[in-house]
Amino acid sequence: MSAARQPPASPAEVPWLLAEETCAKQGAAVREAAPVREEAAVREEAPVREEAAVREGASVPASAPVPASASVPASAPVPASAPVPASAPVPASASVRAAAPPAPPRDPASGAEPEDGASPPPPLRGNRDFTRLWGGAGLSLLAGRATTVAYPIVVLWATGSPSDAGLVGTALLLPQLLVQLPGGVLVDRYDRKRIMVLAGIGQALVGGLVAFLFFSGRPWLWALLGAAFVEGALGVLQQLAERAAVPAVVPRSQLPTALTGNEARTRGAAIAGQPLGSGLAAAGSALPFGTAAVLHLLAALSLSRVRGRLQQERTGPRAHVGAEIREGLVWMWHRPFLRAVMSAVAVTNVLFQGLNLAVMAAVLDHHGSQFQVGLILSLSGAGGLVGALSGGWWNTRVSLRALVLGGLLAWTALMLPVAAVLHQPFALGALFAASGYVGGVFNVAGGVLIVRSAPDRMRGRANSLANLVGSGAMALGPVAAGYLLEATDASRAVLVLGGVMALTALVACVAPGLRTPPEDGADAV
Repeated sequence: MSAARQPPASPAEVPWLLAEETCAKQGAAVREAAPVREEAAVREEAPVREEAAVREGASVPASAPVPASASVPASAPVPASAPVPASAPVPASASVRAAAPPAPPRDPASGAEPEDGASPPPPLRGNRDFTRLWGGAGLSLLAGRATTVAYPIVVLWATGSPSDAGLVGTALLLPQLLVQLPGGVLVDRYDRKRIMVLAGIGQALVGGLVAFLFFSGRPWLWALLGAAFVEGALGVLQQLAERAAVPAVVPRSQLPTALTGNEARTRGAAIAGQPLGSGLAAAGSALPFGTAAVLHLLAALSLSRVRGRLQQERTGPRAHVGAEIREGLVWMWHRPFLRAVMSAVAVTNVLFQGLNLAVMAAVLDHHGSQFQVGLILSLSGAGGLVGALSGGWWNTRVSLRALVLGGLLAWTALMLPVAAVLHQPFALGALFAASGYVGGVFNVAGGVLIVRSAPDRMRGRANSLANLVGSGAMALGPVAAGYLLEATDASRAVLVLGGVMALTALVACVAPGLRTPPEDGADAV
C-alpha cells in the first residue's frame, strides 16, 4: 500500500485520537496537558502499532524508532500540529484503544463540581439528605428558641427578680462560652450524625425533666440552672455538627443557597419560637418545656435518616485535644478580617441580650404580658428572615467592609431610640425588626466565608471559634443587664447599652483588621 493512498490510521495505531477526544470532554485544563500525554501514549503503544501494521501487511522493523512528536505511524508522517477534530469518528474494529484515566468520584464534602458534560446537581429541594438535615435542625432550633425565651420569663414572673431571670438566661447561654472549643474538636473527631441524634435525645430528656419540675410545683433555682446549662451544651454540639455537615450533602456551587436557607430557617425559628415559648409560658409554666421535648425527639428522628457519612475519613493518629484547639486558633488568627468582624459581633450580641432583658423588665413594670414580650422579640426574627433572604443581594453589591461598618452604625441608630419607646409595643417591634434585618445580612456573609475557608478536617473547630468569638459572649449579656437593671431603670439601661454600641462602631471604623476585606470568599492572611 503506497503512502499516498494509505487509509486513515485506526485508533489502535493513533492512540492520541482517543486522548484528544477525552481532552475535549474534560475541559481546557486537560487540553493544555494533552501533548505530554500524547508523547507518553505514543511511546507506550509503539509495540502495538507495530503489531497492527504487521497484521495489515506493512513491514515495520522492530528496531524502527518512533519519534516522540509523532502523531501517526512513521510510514506516513504528519506534522504534530495538524488539527484533528475532537469529534473524529473511531472505528468499531479498533483492537486496541488508548486507556483514558478514570474520572475520580465526586466527593460532596470536598465541594467538587461535576465535569463538563455531566448533568448539574439537582435543586436543593430534591436533595433528600439536605432536606432531612435542614428540617431536623430546624425543629431543634424551634424548640431551643421557645425555651430560650421561656426560661427567663417563667422565672421573672414567678420570682419578680430580674437577677434570678438573668442567672437562668446566663446558664442557658454559658455553654456558648465554655463548650465551643472542645465541642468543635468532638465534631471533627467523631461521627457528626451520631452527635446530632444523641444531642437531640438528651435535649428531649432535659425538657421533660424541667416540665416535670414545674408541673410538680418544685422548680428549684439550682435545678433550673443545671438543666439550662445541659440543654445549652447539647444545643452547641448539635449546631456545630449540623453546620459542619452541610458541605457533605451539598455541592460547593450550592453552598451559598444552602446557607441562605439555613439562615432563613434560623430566623424563621426565632419568629415562631419566641411567641410560642412566651405564649405557652402564659398558659402554664411546664408547657413550653414539654413541647420542646417532643420537638427535639422529632428532630432526632429526622437527623437519623440522613444517609452516609457527614465527614471525610480521618487518617493518621489523632493529635491531643489541646493541639487541635491550638490549630484552630492559629487558623482564626491568620484571618484578620474575620477576626475583627467576629470581635465586633461579640460585643453587639452582649448588648442585644441586655436589650432584650431590659424590654422584658419594662413590659413587666407596665403590667404587660409574656406573649407581648414574645411578639416584640419575634419581630426581630421576622426582620432577620428578610435580611437573610436579601443577604446575597447585598453581598454582591456592597463590600464586606461597608456592610460591617454600615451595620454597626445602623445598630447604633436603632438602639438609642428604644429608650424613648419602651412603653410603645408597635414602635419597639419596628426597631427590633430593623435590627434583625441587619443581623440577617451579616450572618449569611459570615457563614459562606467560614464554610468556604475551612477544610473539612477542621470545619467543626472553625465554626466553634466563630461561635465562641461571636456568640459565646452572649452569656455575659443577661447577667450584666440584670444587675444593671437592679441599679437603674430600663430607660437608663438602654441608653448605656446604646452608648457602648456607638463606641463599638467608632472603634471598628479605625480597626486595622477591617481595612483589607477578603477577596473572592477567602479571608486575607
